[in-house]
Amino acid sequence: MLSKVKYCIHIRGSRVTVSRYGGQPDYGIEVAETFRKFQQGEVKTYLTVFHERAEMDHIEGRILDLVARLFPDVFLELKEYYARHHDFIDQIISRFDREVQFYIAYLEFIETLMSTGLKFCYPGISDRSKEVWARETFDLALAAKLDREHSNVVTNDFYLKGRERIFVVSGPNQGGKTTFARTFGQLHYLARLGCLVPGSEAQLFLCDNILTHFEREEHIENLRGKLQDELVRLRKIMQQLPATALS
Repeated sequence: MLSKVKYCIHIRGSRVTVSRYGGQPDYGIEVAETFRKFQQGEVKTYLTVFHERAEMDHIEGRILDLVARLFPDVFLELKEYYARHHDFIDQIISRFDREVQFYIAYLEFIETLMSTGLKFCYPGISDRSKEVWARETFDLALAAKLDREHSNVVTNDFYLKGRERIFVVSGPNQGGKTTFARTFGQLHYLARLGCLVPGSEAQLFLCDNILTHFEREEHIENLRGKLQDELVRLRKIMQQLPATALS
């Protein structure tokens, strides 16, 4: 059906005209034939490679709209076909297809980091014990950045045992406090997805939520001072905590 759709595109400046194909000659063949006599053996190609994309850009979409206007019967039949068979792919298979692409891409992403000596593991996970620890862990985003810069990544160990529930991290600016907070969050987030996490070993608690609070610029329109604004934001976070959060 669609194989019968043939059309011409005429581009002049910023104006694009779409019309039916009327047997016009392929000028590309004529140009190649004209310059064939100047060809001297193998030469460097300057052809541009266009990468295929699943989505169309706005120009391609507009051209397709114009083609549909030229061939209304064909595209009406195509629309009706889609309406009859749009649910042909089982939703579970469709979801698996999307998710497995993510996991494969993640494995390819960390493979580069593993080749530098950084370690990844599947963590132990518990919904009862709140002991949390990790060895030789690191911030995944920072490690990728340092790898591109050919710089070394510093790994860290941490642990909470018994009834310990809180980390207090102090130090100077650029001392790694934010990096540690991001690492802690990444470990739990990636573990919940079933991914390998940064580190040689890890034990994590299967938490309900991951809540964060980072400094941000003041907004003059809310008429609050910096301290008050931070406390208001913290209050919203604390209100989401269950009564047993620190037990």
